[in-house]
Amino acid sequence: MTIFIRAVVLAALLAASAPAAAAADAPDPARLSLGSANALVYDPESGRALYQKGADEVTAIASVTKLMTSMVVLDAGAPLDEPLEVDIDDLDMLKGSRSRLSMGFELPRREMLRLALMASENRAASTLARHHPGGAEAFVAAMNAKAASLGMTRTRFHDATGLSPRNVSTARDLAKMVEVAAGYPLIREYSVTPSHVVEVQPTGRALGFSNSNRLVQSSAWDIQLQKTGYIREAGRCLVMLVQVASKPVVIVLLDSVGKYTRLGDATRVKHWLETGQALPVARAAFAAASKVRKPVRATARAVPTSQGRRPRR
Repeated sequence: MTIFIRAVVLAALLAASAPAAAAADAPDPARLSLGSANALVYDPESGRALYQKGADEVTAIASVTKLMTSMVVLDAGAPLDEPLEVDIDDLDMLKGSRSRLSMGFELPRREMLRLALMASENRAASTLARHHPGGAEAFVAAMNAKAASLGMTRTRFHDATGLSPRNVSTARDLAKMVEVAAGYPLIREYSVTPSHVVEVQPTGRALGFSNSNRLVQSSAWDIQLQKTGYIREAGRCLVMLVQVASKPVVIVLLDSVGKYTRLGDATRVKHWLETGQALPVARAAFAAASKVRKPVRATARAVPTSQGRRPRR
């Protein structure tokens, strides 16, 4: 009996110490510095935030929106082989962004979905929404209903592309979206496709597209799902589900200043998770991320970009 009691006591002590041991294994968040204004590094297995910075601040999310767009498309269950045609309603009148999908081009729904995810194609996303039962307005309503069902309480969508700065969320809400989106095999597959060629109808012309996230081509990364985003109001954004040291991690990086800051931040997070040590942040990026953001920034009226810029990534 004495041996049995000792065994029970030992088991209880081990169980009580398990959370503390798990916390001790996590790297020190104080060591990590990032250039992104808002960030969250999240362990989906334990449900713990390993690092957070402005994770509950509402901000524009740009084309990260397309993860929700893709879930709503797949939830609707429309035939993926059905041809969809690009028309004038799919042109970007808000930002003036360009696209290689000209009016009259047709692609199957699955190819529109693939291009929206991997190449962040705005006209593909718009076409998908417009061909939803009830049209684009019903599609956006379905996006907001889906967000509410996932507990994304600080998220609001106004279009399917992310070109609208009124598409807003938080890093914490987006981590939830990434987790759920990872449950869709096609979203996982299409979002990490490095490059793809489509044959558009009625011309039969072949068009090649590349992934908007260059990290998917790196052998140093095991990316399970990703989405980039950029408009002026949102800065450069990146969300990913990755395997680091054989463990799944959700990384959310929002409002990065400069073309390469979000990729640099992702590398800094990976290095920190693997070694517990920090890599330096460029002084300019760190200074920009440290500035106080105006509350109206995420909902400010959009200013059209020049034709030479492509605010879709």
